[in-house]
Amino acid sequence: MADTVSDLIVSTLTASGVQRVYGLPGDSLNGFTDALRRDGGIAWGHVRHEEAAAFAAAAEAGVTGRLAVAAGSCGPGNLHLINGLFDAQRSRVPVLALAAHIPQEQIGSEYFQETHPELLFRECSVYCELASMPEQVPWLLGMAIRAALERSGVAVLVVPGELFLAPAPDGPAAHPIVKTSSLMRPDDSELARAARVLNSAERVTVLAGAGCEGAHDEAVALAEALQAPMVHSLRGKEFLEYDNPYDVGLTGLIGYSSGYRAMEHCDALLMLGTDFPYRSFYPQKASVVQVDVRGEHIGRRTPVEVPLVGTVKDTARALLPLLDRRDDDSYLRTMRRHYERVRTRLDRLAEAKPTDSPLHPQHVAATIDRLAARDAAFTADVGTPTVWAARYLRMNGERRLIGSFNHGSMANALPHAIGIQSGHPGRQVIALSGDGGLAMLLGELITLRQLDLPVKVVVFNNSALAFVELEMKAAGVVTYGTGLDNPDFSAQARAAGLHASQVRRADELEDALRAAFTHDGPALVDVHTERQELSLPPKLTLEQIKGFTLFATRTILSGRGDEIVELTKTNMRQIGLE
Repeated sequence: MADTVSDLIVSTLTASGVQRVYGLPGDSLNGFTDALRRDGGIAWGHVRHEEAAAFAAAAEAGVTGRLAVAAGSCGPGNLHLINGLFDAQRSRVPVLALAAHIPQEQIGSEYFQETHPELLFRECSVYCELASMPEQVPWLLGMAIRAALERSGVAVLVVPGELFLAPAPDGPAAHPIVKTSSLMRPDDSELARAARVLNSAERVTVLAGAGCEGAHDEAVALAEALQAPMVHSLRGKEFLEYDNPYDVGLTGLIGYSSGYRAMEHCDALLMLGTDFPYRSFYPQKASVVQVDVRGEHIGRRTPVEVPLVGTVKDTARALLPLLDRRDDDSYLRTMRRHYERVRTRLDRLAEAKPTDSPLHPQHVAATIDRLAARDAAFTADVGTPTVWAARYLRMNGERRLIGSFNHGSMANALPHAIGIQSGHPGRQVIALSGDGGLAMLLGELITLRQLDLPVKVVVFNNSALAFVELEMKAAGVVTYGTGLDNPDFSAQARAAGLHASQVRRADELEDALRAAFTHDGPALVDVHTERQELSLPPKLTLEQIKGFTLFATRTILSGRGDEIVELTKTNMRQIGLE
């Protein structure tokens, strides 16, 4: 029997399978955290910044598929959640945020720490409501959890601090709230329309994304029937890259030229569970068939001839018997040969001489991939770590790759790793952190020690916000404000109680990574990488070429011509002129 509203909340979360709540304590949360203490069944995931709490919850939900919870005290405490909640919402994972509020009688009086969280969180949530009396809490909590699970997003319940301590209202005992499972596919007439478009095309390409989770075999079966090359989005990589003879890699700003060409040359495009945002990478004249569970998202990026609302698994199974199986694989073979050439060139860029210093980041990522466990879970900071993860981490159906791939926030890798490791204590979790991203939430290294989480952090330390520099160069802007005067991250990690090492030469890397990966506890490897390494997009536009030319001219005229020399020397290897 629940004594307080907080007891009722805790019992509902427990019944619904929640194992931990991420957050920081605060006076307006006291009733809730005390209920957690008294119950003892749900762990308190004590982070050092609420932003990390929301990121951790997002990653746990993303890997487990179950509801994850973050909490913040009133005012600044719950405001700190907002960036991580945007990440969770845009990654479409079920997260519940408990946002404590100021005393109810003070709302509207510009009281100490007053904000309006029921308004502030509305944009990054599928549900956001304020509880005003104890009798509302069980119903609003249930609605919030149901919304998060069924709509795969963030639900925010705002609770004034005194309500957590109020006597629990009379009502039924807490009951489990779990995600339902349903078949979802288009009707027969829409499937027939899609089949006619695909059967009449000469060159079909499949563009597949995160909506293919759990539907690898069905997606591959469609590509086989159509003899179609398959391009995957970044979030689709972990679900589609392995055991797939039709894969031709990524497209987009960090993709491969093979993925770009397979999109460019098709006359029909089949989109499976993707809302790939970059319009300039879509074919200009192809007929498009798009499958998505969210009908309102169909056609947002490119005109669609046949919209199909349904899951990829159910829709693919219903569509497959309607397709004319093809014998002509010439288009597929052409695109696959292109992909093999690209893959060979990328693998060559990952080679290193023992004396290389600083290290090429491609070599670092490829070495991590080779040494990591078969079922490792990787997180990657936004920017160049995401580029190298996309190009060099190999997925196999057991590994996971989590990042802020839709929201694009810095500093996500370490807190994402906290969430995954908390939910999977025995799993190898490796964070590919940028130096800028790590420094932004550096205090979470202490969280690793405090929670005894054996996360392995590999820092790509190039003393710069390197992806921002690349964007500046492409726009013709002289790089400014992007340099980072970094401390010795390995020394800071050791001071926080972690195993740590620093790597400056290629021949030091493997031993350092092996030692970190086998260490029984959290570990950090600070790897000094090449600052001037360009991660070129699959197709350079005329504007980008002009931008790079303008950047070089302006940089030389500003007296920094040595940067152009270093940039040229570093990247000659990318075009085979080393």
